[in-house]
Amino acid sequence: MNPLSGDGPFNQKTQVWLEHHFQTPLVVLTPSCTAALEMSMLLMNVKPGDEVIVPSFTFSSTATAVVLVSATPVFVDCDPQTLNIDPDKIAAAISPKTKGIIIMHYAGVSCDMARIQKIAKSHDLFVVEDAAQCIGAQYQGQKIGTQSSAAAFSFHHTKNISCGEGGCLVINDPDLVERAEIIRDKGTNRRQFFRGQVDKYTWVDVGSSYLMSDLQAEYLLNQLQSLETITKKRLDVWQSYHEGLRDLDEKGLIQRMHVPEACAINGHIYYFLMPTAFQATSVIKNLQEQGIKATSHYVPLHASPAGKKFGRASDDILHASDVASRLVRLPISPDLSTQEMERVITETRAAVQASQN
Repeated sequence: MNPLSGDGPFNQKTQVWLEHHFQTPLVVLTPSCTAALEMSMLLMNVKPGDEVIVPSFTFSSTATAVVLVSATPVFVDCDPQTLNIDPDKIAAAISPKTKGIIIMHYAGVSCDMARIQKIAKSHDLFVVEDAAQCIGAQYQGQKIGTQSSAAAFSFHHTKNISCGEGGCLVINDPDLVERAEIIRDKGTNRRQFFRGQVDKYTWVDVGSSYLMSDLQAEYLLNQLQSLETITKKRLDVWQSYHEGLRDLDEKGLIQRMHVPEACAINGHIYYFLMPTAFQATSVIKNLQEQGIKATSHYVPLHASPAGKKFGRASDDILHASDVASRLVRLPISPDLSTQEMERVITETRAAVQASQN
């Protein structure tokens, strides 16, 4: 087996590791989380004319997966506390054309899956999780990505676990396993051929090339085996920021990240909200001038040029635009030293105070 091709020994070892981790019937490695989301829409048999409910506050990949199968993404507002999709808004957005829901867990904080699944089941809708930021995070004691038909994860270089570019699709529904293998491998039954289930393989369904190279899989497996250590280091940084900014929150100068009791996070992102967009811009500018890589995040998709062209907003979307304009992200890495963390906190406190003038 060529070590640069897909489906080599490290692909298989990494797949087995992830299947054990998630306790799920199948995990397929993909070139990216974007590819995994695209694959999920084929797997859910989304067709032209269908609608899929998606959050407005998310990365473009959540919606482009819907657009690529000629369906319409219907944008829904977020909960201003968690920045995740608002279950009440999901219910209000359902129409006769609605086929399913893609939710995105922002910053490794789970959406309210109990409510979302209840809504989905009552309307016979699929749920796919965009869990790009969630490896190592949990909801109600269960790993994020295991409470839906399928879940897409990212191993991009910006994520907690990385192989440069890469992702995976976690398949939780046993009825989807066979078709997922076919779609991933150019629409062929090649996997069945390798297992000796057919004497030759051929084209049997839609599909594309959603394979990860074995070189990437080897790199990925080494990091996955250190998942607990990496997560703990990131959580130490996250907790230091959270405690170091506590009094600013208590004084109403900022609004720190909110983590519901049912959620166990993975330290992927640390953010806070400023009272106004002007103050957020000021804080980011001041921190960047001090060499600290503070940033904002998504432009809500309903307000983007492509969002207006390919999708529609289900209702007035007020919170997504508001929180997006007031959000400040701080740099977070397992390699940050105590001295570096303390400097980020000190400079952030100074920037927040300066923004009050």
